[in-house]
Amino acid sequence: MASTPDTFDYVIVGAGAAGSILAARLTEDPGVTVCVLEAGPPDRNPWIHIPAGFIKTLVDPAVTWQFKTEPTERTGGRPISTTQGRTLGGSSSVNGMIYNRGQPGDLNSWAQRGNRGWGYDDCLPYYMRTEQRIGFGRDDRRGKQGGLPVTDMDWIHPLSEAFLEGCAAAGLPRNPDYNSGDQAGVGYFQRGIQKGWRVSAARAFLKPAMARKELEVRTNARACGIVFEGKRAV
Repeated sequence: MASTPDTFDYVIVGAGAAGSILAARLTEDPGVTVCVLEAGPPDRNPWIHIPAGFIKTLVDPAVTWQFKTEPTERTGGRPISTTQGRTLGGSSSVNGMIYNRGQPGDLNSWAQRGNRGWGYDDCLPYYMRTEQRIGFGRDDRRGKQGGLPVTDMDWIHPLSEAFLEGCAAAGLPRNPDYNSGDQAGVGYFQRGIQKGWRVSAARAFLKPAMARKELEVRTNARACGIVFEGKRAV
């Protein structure tokens, strides 16, 4: 006797940054069921969570897709690595943890090309809703209640400060918050690290949502295609 197929209101392919947030947001409604399919393994590798561990995970095919571009004339005939995360959290589990919003001018250019809803002012509420800014930031530009902690550097090398002083002397302004909507100037990176640990999208959004019975996460489950019956994915 054939078993009854699993049925969900939504199936999300990929548990990266977008998939993790989407799963968390959708399951805020207790009447909605969600399944997340992640091609890679769970994020149990300890090097994922230790910030310096990205030097190991970036070259580990167990938790990354080792993609490369095609060689081109403008790259001296070389392929360029475009590594992507392959685990819960996606690339947010293997990247350098720098938090950097898009340039307002770039976002506004998308809107000007006909993509309504993608301008900087349109996206700002979502940036703010997502982040928990720990440190300096304007209340009308930075979020305080979101799931992703955004912290400042907690140790500054004297040479770094000397470099920034040199930039300021050359006429480049010090910028205390390059995620305020004005990226001009020099300053220190903000990052997705809290209390010495990486905070990936999986840790910030997906893991808390996994306590809800409406969400099921399946790892080592690669989606190869989507089959439709009318407008319904089956």
